[in-house]
Amino acid sequence: MSDEAMQREFMEYDVVIVGAGPAGLSAAIRLKQCAQEAGADISVCVLEKGSEVGAHILSGAVIDPIALNELFPNWKELGAPLKTEVTDDRFLFLGAAGSMKMPNFMLPPFMSNHGNYIVSLGNVCRWLAEQAEMLGVEIYPGFAASEVVYHEDGSVKGVATGDMGVGRDGSQKESYTQGMELHGKYTLIAEGVRGSLAKHLIGTFDLDKDSDVQKYGIGIKELWQIPPEHHKQGLVVHTMGWPLDNATGGGSFMYHLEDNLVSIGFVVHLNYKNPYLSPFEEFQRYKHHPDIRSYLEGGKRIAYGARAITEGGLQSIPNLTFPGGALIGCSAGFMNVPRIKGSHNAMKSGMLAAEAAFDAVQAGQASTELTAYPEAVKTSSIYKDLKRVRNMKPMWSKFGTYLGVSLGGIEMWLNQLIPGGLGFTLKHGKPDHDSLKKASACKPIDYSKPDGVISFDRLSSVFLSSTNHEEDQPVHLQLTDPNIPLSRNLPDYAEPAQRYCPAGVYEILTDDDGSNARFQINAQNCVHCKTCDIKDPSQNINWVVPEGGGGPNYPNM
Repeated sequence: MSDEAMQREFMEYDVVIVGAGPAGLSAAIRLKQCAQEAGADISVCVLEKGSEVGAHILSGAVIDPIALNELFPNWKELGAPLKTEVTDDRFLFLGAAGSMKMPNFMLPPFMSNHGNYIVSLGNVCRWLAEQAEMLGVEIYPGFAASEVVYHEDGSVKGVATGDMGVGRDGSQKESYTQGMELHGKYTLIAEGVRGSLAKHLIGTFDLDKDSDVQKYGIGIKELWQIPPEHHKQGLVVHTMGWPLDNATGGGSFMYHLEDNLVSIGFVVHLNYKNPYLSPFEEFQRYKHHPDIRSYLEGGKRIAYGARAITEGGLQSIPNLTFPGGALIGCSAGFMNVPRIKGSHNAMKSGMLAAEAAFDAVQAGQASTELTAYPEAVKTSSIYKDLKRVRNMKPMWSKFGTYLGVSLGGIEMWLNQLIPGGLGFTLKHGKPDHDSLKKASACKPIDYSKPDGVISFDRLSSVFLSSTNHEEDQPVHLQLTDPNIPLSRNLPDYAEPAQRYCPAGVYEILTDDDGSNARFQINAQNCVHCKTCDIKDPSQNINWVVPEGGGGPNYPNM
């Protein structure tokens, strides 16, 4: 640790939580509930890099209330923003011009969305933050945890927030403010998918040595206000198929909320092979399908965002604890891929980690491994939820959409009907960044120009995300080798960062005659989706936190 770092101011808590998402806030709330039940006291702090709680939260979302029912049995009386219960649940296979509806009886019962709620997950988190603060939790939005702080014995002591007011050249501006350390007896990492601290901790403590590789997708979402005659509150529509080919995994969602609002989004699995594929353009193309366009015509797009999602499932969950803390929520990866749901498991993981941390603090412990937490996960609803779908993603990846999803569906039914389910677990194989073929072996994809009515370009989309970064700050998208984009990625893969980024962050610029190619990073456009950190074929891009408060400011997403 440098002399400068040693001089940082610090604050001490019993538990420090990084990330005010469903997992982090549920953990904070459960810690305070445990203290109330025991007649004890416990100090809890939550750091959130967004400008406010919910600013960086992006999800479909249809939420299974199982964890919320446990956390707050009276959530309806408390005014939780779960207003729209699912009333109509449809699953479609799309072709280029038509569709085929899958009968609901063909799906295992746990795939049904009846009893679930269509929500803005950002607004749910804002409400959870209110409940947490009423219980005495300290929440600090606009403070990005940029560094793990260690004890001399190597256990985690806490985290440090990034310095503010640093220029792009590394100089201290007039507005410079040094970061602060937050020390905890235990630190819970709830950054979401591919968080920078979680990535560091997984590597430092070799937490993934016993797990399969993690798999990812990118989810791109828009919020629309549509004409009342096109709106059906409570309608849930999921699709697979067109515009993706059989070898490319993914699908879509369309959720009808209250007030004529519709959440519509598209997911592309990041193990796709063609470097010319653009998830953003596939989403824009999808909206022109007759079955989808009919809902959007006459409507107005009012928000946009993108986020990576974890898809590895049960076999990809890393070891959950390290000396002094634990991974919770999507930092560990508890999403159920076929259900397209993870919030309920994220919340439950936070609650289980909170109970383990509370017991340890009450026993006078600090900086130990919270072994009770992973043990509790194995006997919880999380494990049951993920175990019965664990082979869907590997089958999908290996056999393609039509055969793979069919085989996965059969296995899910057998896991439903046979006590204990089937005994085998398939592996995922290689990580997503290794899946791209060379550009010379692939055909470029001709995407139509956006019409500005149903489909749009990236820059107008980023505008709707209200993304903002102070331009004069160090670029938070770090290249290990600045030559690789042009020396390797461009000739081998036609530099796919131009296409997999949903915010126009990466560009190849040339002179008018096509000469003098250069790689440009428009870091101010970044919506913090983390796709570049995951998909770059050279693993040359390292996403780190920018100044606190930077990034998107999602409303009702």
